[in-house]
Amino acid sequence: MLQLTGIKKKFGNIQVLHGVDLNVRAGEVHALLGENGAGKSTLMKILTGILQPTEGTIRIEGEERKFANYDEAIEAGIGIVFQEFSLIPHLTAVENMFLAREMKNKLGLLDRRTMRARSKEILARLEVDLPLDVPITKLSVAEQQFVEIAKALSLNARILVLDEPTATLTPSEVEHLFKVMRELRKQGVAIIFISHHLEEIFEICDRITVLRDGEFVGDCNVSDVDNDRLVEMMVGRRIENSFPEKPGPRPGAKVMLECEEVQLRKNGPVSQFELREGEILGFAGLVGSGRTETALAMLGAFPATRCKVLVDGEETRFREPAEALAHGIGLLPESRKEQGLITSFSILQNISLNNYGKYRKYHWFIDLKKEMAASEAAMAQVRVKAQGATARVDTLSGGNQQKVVIARWLNHQMKVLIFDEPTRGIDVGAKAEIYQLMREFTAKGYAIIMISSELPEVIGMSDRVCVFRQGGIVATVEGDSINSEEIMTHATTGRVQNVA
Repeated sequence: MLQLTGIKKKFGNIQVLHGVDLNVRAGEVHALLGENGAGKSTLMKILTGILQPTEGTIRIEGEERKFANYDEAIEAGIGIVFQEFSLIPHLTAVENMFLAREMKNKLGLLDRRTMRARSKEILARLEVDLPLDVPITKLSVAEQQFVEIAKALSLNARILVLDEPTATLTPSEVEHLFKVMRELRKQGVAIIFISHHLEEIFEICDRITVLRDGEFVGDCNVSDVDNDRLVEMMVGRRIENSFPEKPGPRPGAKVMLECEEVQLRKNGPVSQFELREGEILGFAGLVGSGRTETALAMLGAFPATRCKVLVDGEETRFREPAEALAHGIGLLPESRKEQGLITSFSILQNISLNNYGKYRKYHWFIDLKKEMAASEAAMAQVRVKAQGATARVDTLSGGNQQKVVIARWLNHQMKVLIFDEPTRGIDVGAKAEIYQLMREFTAKGYAIIMISSELPEVIGMSDRVCVFRQGGIVATVEGDSINSEEIMTHATTGRVQNVA
């Protein structure tokens, strides 16, 4: 169905693709793997006409094609669902699916009835039922994902690119997506699947192509490789253990943060926990269990019925995150692009955010040399890989973007760090680096709360784990009790006490 041969791409003097090959058959799910920065997105932008290759050929069903733009790729039967959705939030699903190619009747007016019928037909093909007449903002993330896929299929896509489609889905939603993908495979659609979750590759994919540093490493059948071999192909080395060794109990460790009571809603459960110096406290639970909301309520970023917090033994009630910041508590939010960074700004500007008073000179001016020196020191501390502090954040890989957020809080002298989904959308090599940094911080006396939906991450990184259910903490486990059976038992059956 699709054959990319010798694809090269150069931006100025920088060669980002070095003769990449990709062959995808009709009726298969083909994984495209590689670390962030390996060239996957660039290759897909070339396939869809968004970028032009410096060298190389594209063939669809044996015919050589050249796409001057995205529209020409669509006409050739190529559809892509980007990691960041391209839907218009205040339009309906039908309006989004037919945006810029609306159907019209004989009078030249919008033929809404035909467009709606066609939308229902495509969604039925996906075995998806969702409201068609409400704004996209009213739909769940999973439903928006299916609208994106339906939009691509409405363009008669024979080749469908799914870029990190499971990043924000619950396990049940992922299973439904895989069911849809299997149905499309039966219908002869060629699917290119990009994901950092290797377990998903083994569950849904038929073959794999691996890129590393813009080069073609190899392709293979899923049945011929294991997890370790794939990681080695992606990063060029074996990662024997992604998680650093736990330091063990620290007797007499200072309590840096104590939540005596956090109640998210009236008559809801009341959570209590403490965070000690030099430890990683995991927050685990199913989606919607109240993990993130509890942390945000503590910072004054989420309205809670009750919230009593002690910082270094002193009772404090934060009315807004800026007050938590002043007390040395920093948050790495779940969505770093939307809440943690200004991606069009430079690394330097992002690290300096919230902290320009540190560089004040002559009252109203900024000491640029001091700002640059501090930012470069913070970048070095967390090992940001970039061309320099003036590089734009949107040119960095996901792992390096996460490091920039960490660098900002280190530059701000934070002592308590809250990591919300610290490795979401990050490749296996960058995950290991983030884990190592977290352990380096705790060794220096920092305290970390880690909120994660990935159970292996919670188990591998946490010294203690607070398990959430129905809006509150139902258990705190440590030592040998930090295992999947114990955590999931509490998360699914734990009793919470309602308090008036």
